[in-house]
Amino acid sequence: MRQQLQAMLALQDEINTLVSDNWRERNHAWYRAIWVESAELLDHYGWKWWKKQQPDMDQVKLELVDIWHFGLSLELQQGSPEQVAGRMQTEFEGGQREPGDFRENLEAFTLNTLTSRQFDLVGFAQLMVDVELSFEELYRRYVGKNILNRFRQDHGYKDGGYVKNWAGREDNEHLAELAGQLDTGAPDYSRQLYTALQSRYRELAVA
Repeated sequence: MRQQLQAMLALQDEINTLVSDNWRERNHAWYRAIWVESAELLDHYGWKWWKKQQPDMDQVKLELVDIWHFGLSLELQQGSPEQVAGRMQTEFEGGQREPGDFRENLEAFTLNTLTSRQFDLVGFAQLMVDVELSFEELYRRYVGKNILNRFRQDHGYKDGGYVKNWAGREDNEHLAELAGQLDTGAPDYSRQLYTALQSRYRELAVA
């Protein structure tokens, strides 16, 4: 777990630096992004008692991954990936967690985030249990989303030169397919995924 935590923290540091060289000094309101994402997450899970709603679990997990991006950024305000990963592992593995009321746990997580302006890692781990999001799945989904974000930036997303649809399919579909062909336990999993994505992009989108 520590190796994967450290890998994710390093990837988040890289994407934040790509956006802004001195992102730590800017001290962005990551906590605010988390509570906004939490509201979007609740919409996907459902909260309206006056209409029938079925949780969209795939979207719920995607929103949790988005929150994880901001949570990692808050953690990185406390030190380097190497320094932070060990403490995060301890908090993740501490105590037995049973599935609970997701809506109430989400509200508690959001309140803790707003009050402390820090990432409530213990609360986030509880939300993962509530929706059966394993750490391995979190890692796979996070790395995929991070690599896609970086890939888009590297290939002209800002100036409009990036082609999002490749041979009739969106880039995130290609990403999911390629990710399923790779070993997420490999130390260079993120590099392998980026390389595979780049190869397919050149073959299908810019050939």
